[in-house]
Amino acid sequence: MSEQQPNPYTSDPAGQGGQPGTPATPGQGDYKWGPGEASYGYPQPYPAPPAPPAYQPTIGGAGIPAPAYNAPAPVGGAGLSLGDITIAGDQIITPSGNMPLRGAMWNATDFSRTEEKIPPHAIVLAIVFFLFCLLGLLFLLMKEKTTTGYIQVTVTSGGRHHSTMIPAVDAYTYQWVMSQLNYARSLSI
Repeated sequence: MSEQQPNPYTSDPAGQGGQPGTPATPGQGDYKWGPGEASYGYPQPYPAPPAPPAYQPTIGGAGIPAPAYNAPAPVGGAGLSLGDITIAGDQIITPSGNMPLRGAMWNATDFSRTEEKIPPHAIVLAIVFFLFCLLGLLFLLMKEKTTTGYIQVTVTSGGRHHSTMIPAVDAYTYQWVMSQLNYARSLSI
Protein backbone atom coordinates (compact mmCIF):
# COMPACT_ATOMS: atom_id res chain seq x y z
CA MET A 1 0.00 0.00 0.00
CA SER A 2 3.01 2.31 -0.19
CA GLU A 3 2.27 2.83 -3.86
CA GLN A 4 -0.04 5.79 -4.60
CA GLN A 5 -3.05 5.12 -6.84
CA PRO A 6 -3.67 7.42 -9.83
CA ASN A 7 -6.43 10.02 -9.51
CA PRO A 8 -9.20 9.20 -12.00
CA TYR A 9 -10.52 12.80 -11.83
CA THR A 10 -7.41 14.51 -13.09
CA SER A 11 -6.68 15.34 -16.71
CA ASP A 12 -2.97 14.66 -16.23
CA PRO A 13 -2.10 11.51 -18.20
CA ALA A 14 0.28 10.43 -15.46
CA GLY A 15 -2.56 10.80 -13.01
CA GLN A 16 -0.36 12.48 -10.41
CA GLY A 17 -1.05 16.18 -11.08
CA GLY A 18 2.67 17.01 -11.31
CA GLN A 19 5.48 15.92 -9.03
CA PRO A 20 4.57 13.66 -6.14
CA GLY A 21 4.05 15.62 -2.94
CA THR A 22 3.27 18.90 -4.71
CA PRO A 23 -0.31 19.98 -5.29
CA ALA A 24 -1.54 20.38 -8.81
CA THR A 25 -1.62 23.93 -10.12
CA PRO A 26 -5.07 25.30 -10.82
CA GLY A 27 -6.10 25.61 -14.44
CA GLN A 28 -4.61 22.32 -15.60
CA GLY A 29 -8.09 20.78 -16.12
CA ASP A 30 -8.28 19.14 -12.72
CA TYR A 31 -11.60 18.08 -11.30
CA LYS A 32 -13.48 21.06 -9.87
CA TRP A 33 -15.78 20.74 -6.88
CA GLY A 34 -19.29 22.19 -6.98
CA PRO A 35 -21.84 22.57 -9.72
CA GLY A 36 -20.54 23.38 -13.10
CA GLU A 37 -22.35 24.60 -16.17
CA ALA A 38 -25.37 22.61 -17.24
CA SER A 39 -24.56 20.46 -20.22
CA TYR A 40 -28.09 20.46 -21.56
CA GLY A 41 -28.66 24.23 -21.63
CA TYR A 42 -31.84 26.05 -20.75
CA PRO A 43 -35.24 24.52 -21.47
CA GLN A 44 -36.49 25.42 -24.90
CA PRO A 45 -40.11 26.44 -25.63
CA TYR A 46 -42.45 24.10 -27.43
CA PRO A 47 -42.27 24.30 -31.22
CA ALA A 48 -44.82 26.62 -32.80
CA PRO A 49 -47.87 25.00 -34.44
CA PRO A 50 -47.95 25.04 -38.23
CA ALA A 51 -49.00 28.39 -39.64
CA PRO A 52 -52.47 28.61 -41.20
CA PRO A 53 -52.66 29.30 -44.92
CA ALA A 54 -52.25 32.92 -46.03
CA TYR A 55 -55.89 33.04 -47.20
CA GLN A 56 -59.14 31.52 -45.97
CA PRO A 57 -59.91 28.66 -48.38
CA THR A 58 -63.52 28.27 -49.42
CA ILE A 59 -65.57 25.38 -50.68
CA GLY A 60 -66.16 25.76 -54.40
CA GLY A 61 -69.16 27.93 -55.23
CA ALA A 62 -70.60 28.10 -51.72
CA GLY A 63 -68.50 30.91 -50.31
CA ILE A 64 -68.38 29.07 -46.96
CA PRO A 65 -65.01 28.74 -45.27
CA ALA A 66 -63.56 25.24 -45.20
CA PRO A 67 -62.70 23.55 -41.90
CA ALA A 68 -59.61 24.76 -40.09
CA TYR A 69 -56.24 23.84 -41.53
CA ASN A 70 -54.55 20.97 -39.62
CA ALA A 71 -57.16 21.03 -36.87
CA PRO A 72 -56.28 18.72 -33.98
CA ALA A 73 -58.31 15.56 -33.59
CA PRO A 74 -61.06 15.89 -31.00
CA VAL A 75 -60.27 14.23 -27.72
CA GLY A 76 -62.86 11.87 -26.23
CA GLY A 77 -63.89 12.33 -22.62
CA ALA A 78 -61.94 12.96 -19.52
CA GLY A 79 -60.10 10.14 -17.76
CA LEU A 80 -62.07 7.37 -16.07
CA SER A 81 -60.85 4.28 -14.30
CA LEU A 82 -62.75 1.14 -13.25
CA GLY A 83 -60.41 -1.43 -11.75
CA ASP A 84 -57.67 -1.94 -14.33
CA ILE A 85 -59.76 -0.50 -17.19
CA THR A 86 -58.88 3.13 -17.98
CA ILE A 87 -60.39 5.54 -20.49
CA ALA A 88 -57.95 8.12 -21.81
CA GLY A 89 -58.91 10.23 -24.79
CA ASP A 90 -60.49 8.00 -27.42
CA GLN A 91 -58.85 4.79 -26.17
CA ILE A 92 -59.72 2.17 -23.58
CA ILE A 93 -56.48 1.04 -21.95
CA THR A 94 -56.45 -2.44 -20.41
CA PRO A 95 -53.72 -4.94 -19.52
CA SER A 96 -54.80 -7.00 -22.54
CA GLY A 97 -54.19 -4.06 -24.89
CA ASN A 98 -55.74 -0.84 -26.12
CA MET A 99 -59.26 -0.76 -27.56
CA PRO A 100 -61.15 1.98 -29.39
CA LEU A 101 -63.64 3.85 -27.21
CA ARG A 102 -66.23 4.37 -29.93
CA GLY A 103 -68.71 1.51 -30.07
CA ALA A 104 -67.53 -0.21 -26.88
CA MET A 105 -69.97 -2.52 -25.09
CA TRP A 106 -69.96 -2.27 -21.29
CA ASN A 107 -71.48 -4.76 -18.83
CA ALA A 108 -71.48 -5.15 -15.06
CA THR A 109 -72.46 -8.19 -13.00
CA ASP A 110 -73.02 -8.03 -9.25
CA PHE A 111 -71.39 -10.96 -7.43
CA SER A 112 -71.66 -9.35 -4.00
CA ARG A 113 -73.91 -10.21 -1.10
CA THR A 114 -74.88 -8.40 2.06
CA GLU A 115 -75.43 -10.43 5.22
CA GLU A 116 -77.17 -9.24 8.35
CA LYS A 117 -76.39 -10.92 11.65
CA ILE A 118 -76.41 -10.32 15.38
CA PRO A 119 -72.91 -9.45 16.60
CA PRO A 120 -71.40 -11.58 19.39
CA HIS A 121 -71.22 -8.69 21.86
CA ALA A 122 -75.00 -8.18 21.53
CA ILE A 123 -75.59 -11.81 22.51
CA VAL A 124 -73.32 -11.45 25.55
CA LEU A 125 -75.06 -8.23 26.62
CA ALA A 126 -78.50 -9.83 26.18
CA ILE A 127 -77.54 -12.76 28.41
CA VAL A 128 -75.97 -10.55 31.09
CA PHE A 129 -78.86 -8.07 31.24
CA PHE A 130 -81.52 -10.80 30.95
CA LEU A 131 -80.56 -11.92 34.43
CA PHE A 132 -81.26 -8.43 35.81
CA CYS A 133 -84.33 -7.47 33.78
CA LEU A 134 -86.13 -8.47 30.62
CA LEU A 135 -84.93 -5.33 28.84
CA GLY A 136 -81.71 -7.17 28.07
CA LEU A 137 -83.54 -8.91 25.23
CA LEU A 138 -83.53 -5.61 23.35
CA PHE A 139 -79.81 -6.15 22.71
CA LEU A 140 -80.83 -8.94 20.32
CA LEU A 141 -82.27 -6.28 18.03
CA MET A 142 -78.74 -5.07 17.27
CA LYS A 143 -77.84 -6.03 13.70
CA GLU A 144 -74.62 -5.71 11.77
CA LYS A 145 -74.44 -5.71 7.96
CA THR A 146 -71.38 -7.00 6.12
CA THR A 147 -70.91 -6.93 2.35
CA THR A 148 -68.58 -9.41 0.65
CA GLY A 149 -67.90 -10.28 -2.96
CA TYR A 150 -67.09 -8.26 -6.05
CA ILE A 151 -68.58 -6.59 -9.13
CA GLN A 152 -67.38 -7.84 -12.50
CA VAL A 153 -67.00 -5.16 -15.20
CA THR A 154 -66.49 -6.27 -18.81
CA VAL A 155 -65.75 -4.24 -21.91
CA THR A 156 -65.74 -5.42 -25.52
CA SER A 157 -64.47 -3.27 -28.38
CA GLY A 158 -62.51 -3.69 -31.56
CA GLY A 159 -62.61 -7.49 -31.38
CA ARG A 160 -61.10 -7.56 -27.89
CA HIS A 161 -62.65 -8.41 -24.55
CA HIS A 162 -61.47 -7.60 -21.03
CA SER A 163 -63.04 -8.08 -17.62
CA THR A 164 -62.02 -6.88 -14.19
CA MET A 165 -63.23 -7.48 -10.64
CA ILE A 166 -63.98 -4.59 -8.28
CA PRO A 167 -64.31 -5.53 -4.59
CA ALA A 168 -67.61 -4.62 -2.95
CA VAL A 169 -66.93 -2.63 0.20
CA ASP A 170 -70.54 -1.84 1.08
CA ALA A 171 -74.08 -2.27 -0.22
CA TYR A 172 -73.75 0.82 -2.44
CA THR A 173 -70.68 -0.25 -4.41
CA TYR A 174 -72.79 -1.65 -7.24
CA GLN A 175 -74.66 1.65 -7.64
CA TRP A 176 -71.34 3.51 -7.78
CA VAL A 177 -69.94 1.11 -10.38
CA MET A 178 -73.13 1.42 -12.47
CA SER A 179 -72.91 5.22 -12.42
CA GLN A 180 -69.30 5.03 -13.63
CA LEU A 181 -70.31 2.45 -16.24
CA ASN A 182 -73.14 4.63 -17.54
CA TYR A 183 -70.68 7.51 -17.90
CA ALA A 184 -68.35 5.20 -19.86
CA ARG A 185 -71.29 4.17 -22.05
CA SER A 186 -72.08 7.81 -22.77
CA LEU A 187 -68.47 8.35 -23.87
CA SER A 188 -68.63 5.29 -26.13
CA ILE A 189 -71.46 6.60 -28.31
